[in-house]
Amino acid sequence: MKITVPILLALLLLASCAAPLAEQKEPVRLTVIGVSQVGAESDWRVANTESMRSTFTEEAGYRLLFEDARQKQDNQISAIRRFIQQQVDCIVLMPLCESGWDSVLQEAKAAGIPVILVDRSVAVEDDSLYAAHIGSDFCWEGQQAVAWLDGAFQDVEGPVNILHIQGTPGSSAQLGRSAALEQAVEDHENWTLLAQLDGDFTQAKTYEVTCQWLDGQSEKPQLHIVYCENDNSAFGAIQALEERGYTCGGEGVRVVSFDATRQGLTHCLKGKISLDVECDPLMGPLVEEVVQILEAGGTPEKHYYTQEQLFTPEDLTWKLIEQRIY
Repeated sequence: MKITVPILLALLLLASCAAPLAEQKEPVRLTVIGVSQVGAESDWRVANTESMRSTFTEEAGYRLLFEDARQKQDNQISAIRRFIQQQVDCIVLMPLCESGWDSVLQEAKAAGIPVILVDRSVAVEDDSLYAAHIGSDFCWEGQQAVAWLDGAFQDVEGPVNILHIQGTPGSSAQLGRSAALEQAVEDHENWTLLAQLDGDFTQAKTYEVTCQWLDGQSEKPQLHIVYCENDNSAFGAIQALEERGYTCGGEGVRVVSFDATRQGLTHCLKGKISLDVECDPLMGPLVEEVVQILEAGGTPEKHYYTQEQLFTPEDLTWKLIEQRIY
């Protein structure tokens, strides 16, 4: 059969149109991750959130559903239920406090959705309600802090007066760090806990409650230690103290803090914070490792603890601080 020019052109046109259709591939399925974050109450929390966002990207094969609970457990419970309805592949929960999670975690388990706890842990009767916990050993952190204080005040025979600024009540970080200090006070006859104030891990609230407490005393209290359960609380306490004539650091008030953010270490290098215990927020890559184990049908370890260290002014340089990611 003789093929005319018009027919030949038509066949070529059809072939060129069909080729892209034949080469089309099925869209890549994204792993859907639902993250319930406590909020943005501190520099640490902001860095923790950014670590999750930069890890679970579409380029890496994920679809991230992110919910900010604004410091309310009810908001987190509602978020988890939405994630269950949306049939996510995995739920990542940064729990506000330890208690009150049994029912909603049971719902996630019944739906076949694994839950990974990040940062803080939960107190549940059945630990199969969560697949793994990734975070810091808050008891260890507190014990390291009071061991340092024990060395700093070992030759002091007179009273050692302590003002304690606590984090969010009932959270794992608050419970672990508070327990260490309370035990140390029991173990030292000359250590006195003047007050325990709820700073809620925020600079503004710590400043407010510290001012109220100091202004409410009949005379200016003699303070040797201010034990703050995170950097932002330390910033608020330092501001309140300095406005009232206290010197922070050196032979003045020893301020102890936790987190070791870039700003916290800057305060430490300047001598205002005497000890800053590291709490690493950059857990995104480790969470992804656990997600991949679960996606492959494996069983991850129950607990993963980040490696952390202590910082004093003598340990720090500007170069080291500039290299910190958070």
